[in-house]
Amino acid sequence: MSNDLRSLTDVDRLLHEPSRAVIVAILAAVESADFVFLQRETGLTKGNLSAHLTKLEEAGYIKIEKTFRGKYPLTLCRLTETGREAFAAYRKKLSQFVEQTK
Repeated sequence: MSNDLRSLTDVDRLLHEPSRAVIVAILAAVESADFVFLQRETGLTKGNLSAHLTKLEEAGYIKIEKTFRGKYPLTLCRLTETGREAFAAYRKKLSQFVEQTK
């Protein structure tokens, strides 16, 4: 294996998990998204989505704001600048891998 291919082992493992990659990809395309929207778009259960969001928030990749819309709780998520940079680097690393394995 060439050193170029070995560089994939440096990929951001937090983002390399498929569910988290999908969550971040969705958030990269919007200003913010609420929990229900993310749950619907990802197909994750409430518990799984919540666990993934917590890991992304702990890494500083997303910001979670809990508020209310009228009497109903509303959880809004948005990608931070750190998250945008990490996602861009992750996408670049995957693109390089695909190019090197053609």
